[in-house]
Amino acid sequence: MPHPLYVAFIWHQHQPLYKSRAIDRNDPAIGQYRLPWVRLHGTKDYLDLVLLLEKYPKLHQTVNLVPSLILQLEDYIAGRAFDPYLSLSLSPEDQLKSGQKEFIIDHFFDANHRTLIDPHPRYAELFQQRQEQGRNWCLEQWNSQDYGDLLAWHNLAWIDPLFWDDPVIATWLAQGKGFTLSDRQRIYSKQQEILRRIIPQHRQMQDSGQLEVITSPYTHPILPLLADTDSGRVAVPEMVLPHHRFQWPEDIPRHLKKAWEMYEERFGRSPRGLWPSEQSVSPAILPDIAAQGFEWICSDEAVLGWSLQHFFNRDASGNVYDPHLLYRPYRLPTPQGDLAIVFRDHRLSDLIGFTYGAMEPKQAATDLVAHLEAIARSLKARQPSGSTALEDPWLVTIALDGENCWEFYPQDGKPFLENLYQRLSHQQDIQLVTVAEYLDQFPPTGTIPADRLHSGSWVDGSFTTWIGDPAKNRAWDLLAQARRVLANHPEATEENNPEVWEALYAAEGSDWFWWFGEGHSSNQDAIFDQLFREHLAAIYQALNEPIPPDLRQAVELHTIGGDHLPEGFIHPVINGRADEQDWDKAGRVEVGGARGTMHRSSVIQRLWYGVDHLNFYLRLDFQIGKQPGVDCPPELNLFWYYPDRPVPNSPIPLTGLVPEAPLNYLFHHHLGINLLTQTVWFQEAGLQGRWYSRATRAQVGLETCLELSIPWADLQIQPDWSLQLLLVLSEGGRYQSYLPENTLVSIAVP
Repeated sequence: MPHPLYVAFIWHQHQPLYKSRAIDRNDPAIGQYRLPWVRLHGTKDYLDLVLLLEKYPKLHQTVNLVPSLILQLEDYIAGRAFDPYLSLSLSPEDQLKSGQKEFIIDHFFDANHRTLIDPHPRYAELFQQRQEQGRNWCLEQWNSQDYGDLLAWHNLAWIDPLFWDDPVIATWLAQGKGFTLSDRQRIYSKQQEILRRIIPQHRQMQDSGQLEVITSPYTHPILPLLADTDSGRVAVPEMVLPHHRFQWPEDIPRHLKKAWEMYEERFGRSPRGLWPSEQSVSPAILPDIAAQGFEWICSDEAVLGWSLQHFFNRDASGNVYDPHLLYRPYRLPTPQGDLAIVFRDHRLSDLIGFTYGAMEPKQAATDLVAHLEAIARSLKARQPSGSTALEDPWLVTIALDGENCWEFYPQDGKPFLENLYQRLSHQQDIQLVTVAEYLDQFPPTGTIPADRLHSGSWVDGSFTTWIGDPAKNRAWDLLAQARRVLANHPEATEENNPEVWEALYAAEGSDWFWWFGEGHSSNQDAIFDQLFREHLAAIYQALNEPIPPDLRQAVELHTIGGDHLPEGFIHPVINGRADEQDWDKAGRVEVGGARGTMHRSSVIQRLWYGVDHLNFYLRLDFQIGKQPGVDCPPELNLFWYYPDRPVPNSPIPLTGLVPEAPLNYLFHHHLGINLLTQTVWFQEAGLQGRWYSRATRAQVGLETCLELSIPWADLQIQPDWSLQLLLVLSEGGRYQSYLPENTLVSIAVP
């Protein structure tokens, strides 16, 4: 029988444990939360996602609600949670102290300004004053009403546009300014009202058959690393491991059991699917998952590739060459029973997570549907019968964070999702399903022996995001020490000492290790460090053991370093104005004054670079007061070459070159920019060292800095390629200098 292309969306809803172990002496029942993101994302992201879907009953999806998120939502609903942002929001604006005012100015604009601040004139006005005049000016000039309005807008802006037609919310939005403490109290009540609807709405839609709700290990730990930190060396054999091996597989069933019981209490049924934290899997964790009763799990295409010893190459459009291997479930046999596993299409998931927010919503929805249609065509082309219909039930899995990406979309993703769902509702050849309903009809036919399953995650198929870095390893050593102390107290059971076990579970969560060391950073790293050590200290306190001195010191110094690698996709607006939010996840190379004598006097001080699925991006910062093209050579040349790729390469087409590396390398593409006129030219290397002119859609912006984007389509390279970039300054076609010094910028094509 012919089949549509089955598509399973899995939305992962998770927040770290922001709840502090510190006790409020005035009211021990009140939990102090260090950060507000459960409350704010709760009003913006969790309810609207499923309410939008409910309007399209033909479309079925899967949502993962992590237990630690549910617990924190319930604290806010019950009035048991207060974070510093909320406490200030509910404070009389005319009684604010100077330190509180500084905190408000520094942190109450913590949001994407284009999507959450700029659409609201009063919020945008205050933001502009902070940006242009600075904190000290605001402290001197702002009156009580300015603070009152900022406190209100910080909360209002995070209410999802889906709820803007609520009469009360509409009144606040129309009011714009002049907010009182009473207004802010009512805004908080409205937040609680929205939070209160999240779990019941998911339960209702699961009961109706449109949703499948799944769970994760209790506090979102990396289960393979709980089983054995040596599993980090499966993907990275040379990984430097912590001094103390963490090996507590008995904690795995505890996390699974608590998640299972929490789910049953709130949804009136048992869960069928498990989202392993960070889609991290290994052979060691499978028996416990099956023993608990879970039927299926999910992971990433990189894990499948390692397991099958097959690399998923993609064509120039980003579609895999071997769809029959990726778009199907597999069986994992264990002594406790079989598990099914599905693997997400990494690129399609990332397009939603990191790229489509920068596109026009209709165009983005069209692009995603086009990718699904291309997958169907590719599968049909492999059918020996030549049939124009799919003869087998293939499953495309798209799985990603369900909250973080929408901050970068207009109207929190509502126009994009509506366009997408409208198209898919009228598609006969594409059917959205929950994972469980697909597996009920089409059990796995392929098998991966359990011992052949790769130990890795959805980040590069490895665990390097959580272990292997010196700071991450120090954190594991602290955790291992605390876990051994608990093991030496067999009398401390979950029944008679629940505090110690809750503290352990919290410390075993993945989020602390995510932020330690290289790879990820934020202006809240110190808070995550503090929370991690608070959880560990609580273990010792609950056991009446002395707290080790190490726990009174930060795991690492939280300072802004020099050079660093990209931390994620970026989508800057190319206007030459250096919006810092646009570039906060970009790679950075310090040039002037930071790299020796060659560039000590360089007008160019800093180089930023990054990518998304559509473009390569570059930014150059110049010395204050220096004019590009006047105080430095007027021509900027970008040269790319592609290691291990059989393409023609040619020498740099400039005179006066110094015969040394990397200037004597051969390159495949050349983009030239005149810094005075902002004109560009583009060349591609041919045979016999020649260069040929090519069309380009590169964009250049030059005001306070130089910003540049060039589409991957111009470079005509394929996903997963790597490339090396050199920047050369010239004048009249004659070489002047290059950067970065003695190295090249390495870039991976997504």
